[in-house]
Amino acid sequence: MRDHEPHTGAAGHRLSTKETAELLGVKPETVYAYVSRGQLSSRRVPGGRGSTFDAKEVEALARRSRRDSGGSPGGGGELSVRTRITLIDTDRYYFRGVDATELAARHSYEEVAEWLWTGQLRRGAAFTAPEAAVTAARRAVDSLPEHTAPTDRLRVAAIAAAAADPLRFDLSEEAVLGTARILIPTLVAALPPALYDHRDSGPLAHRLWARLTGRPADEPSLRVLDTALALLADHDLAASTLAVRVAASARAHAYAAVSAGLGVIEGPLHGAASGLAHKLLLEVLDQGDAAPVIADELRAGRRVPGLGHRLYPGEDPRARALFALLEDIPRAAPAIAAARDIVATAARHTPLHANVDLALAVFTASSGMPATAGETVFAVARTAGWIAHALEEYGERPLRMRPSGYYVGPRPPQPLPE
Repeated sequence: MRDHEPHTGAAGHRLSTKETAELLGVKPETVYAYVSRGQLSSRRVPGGRGSTFDAKEVEALARRSRRDSGGSPGGGGELSVRTRITLIDTDRYYFRGVDATELAARHSYEEVAEWLWTGQLRRGAAFTAPEAAVTAARRAVDSLPEHTAPTDRLRVAAIAAAAADPLRFDLSEEAVLGTARILIPTLVAALPPALYDHRDSGPLAHRLWARLTGRPADEPSLRVLDTALALLADHDLAASTLAVRVAASARAHAYAAVSAGLGVIEGPLHGAASGLAHKLLLEVLDQGDAAPVIADELRAGRRVPGLGHRLYPGEDPRARALFALLEDIPRAAPAIAAARDIVATAARHTPLHANVDLALAVFTASSGMPATAGETVFAVARTAGWIAHALEEYGERPLRMRPSGYYVGPRPPQPLPE
């Protein structure tokens, strides 16, 4: 039997040296090094020169290697990344070891962002954008078509702000922190104001409010918005955050890394999910009953937006925190009742809890905001987490996030097409 051929013995499935090396992402000689260190056991092929290895033992070593190295051994397989930023555990999540919902309840979005970036709490932290960055971003955004989505505006604003910063390629921690403190308020300032008497100073939530609705702000609503920003600042390696880390791994500057994240959140399964929940909520409010609306969703084979989260077996802690604050806003009562009707009606089909998208939808719908407002809140909020992950990735080996493709096409050489 040749060494690359697998062998199945009585003890279970056996792998050849070549298969073992491929699974572990190492060279064949490294496999034998593992044997000499006692990390793997081998068995000689009867009548042959090769060895075989127990498949379960190899898989266990591969899992240990991924866990210990902070990634898959050869860049393939399941990707895991060591991080000190966010931990999601059952029905709670933590920012640098601190309960995120408690942090958001007691501190502003800016203070939570500083905690994510540095592990230090800067009380009274405030972000201010220089006039040059804001002017460049606004000019670029104002040139877009009127129907342009907010996420597109934010992405263009980030690119324009980068072009106005000649030192953007400085990836030192202090330089990136400076970029972060400028970029976030620039993104907000670049959005067209919905309220004539808008602010470009004060807490970020106050400035963002005037870009989302023409209604005057009140303290309970501003508190919900500020808390939502803080709660959404990070959520481990979501798809957009992974894109940011890939960009940072290639040593893209912070503006470009954030732009990569903004490009990903437009998907309906990520940042845009709150917009779908917003529209569903308005339908329920219009009809006065969730049953026919949910029935239409199920009949069309669509997943009911605003319900369930694959990382939380129970209730989404972010939704729980926001719903508690929304109870203090009288005008939100009809939307809250509609959300509860959605949850109760859908539970007859599949028992799922409300997630943060439904909570955001209640807030945006009851505040006179468009369906895209939740996506805007998500994008601005998550920029803080993206910067935190970019900073962390800049401290790692460059280009480490380069997975190997598992080619399944026709084996070469193939004849040239005619």
